[in-house]
Amino acid sequence: MAVPKRKTSKARRDKRRSSVSKLSLPTLAKCQKCGAYNLRHRVCKKCGSYLGNEIVDMTKPEKTTEEDM
Repeated sequence: MAVPKRKTSKARRDKRRSSVSKLSLPTLAKCQKCGAYNLRHRVCKKCGSYLGNEIVDMTKPEKTTEEDM
């Protein structure tokens, strides 16, 4: 069985446990049309635009089927 040859120092141990390896928050971007915050490279959920162009028509209601209910 492998056994450490020397004790791991507190500095080395704490460097490993530091916040360097922790996950960061996702970067949010402001929509060019409505100003809402959303994930980068995604269509805006409020106005349906991407890079200033309307991609999804948000005025039409979504179709609902009996399976969804």
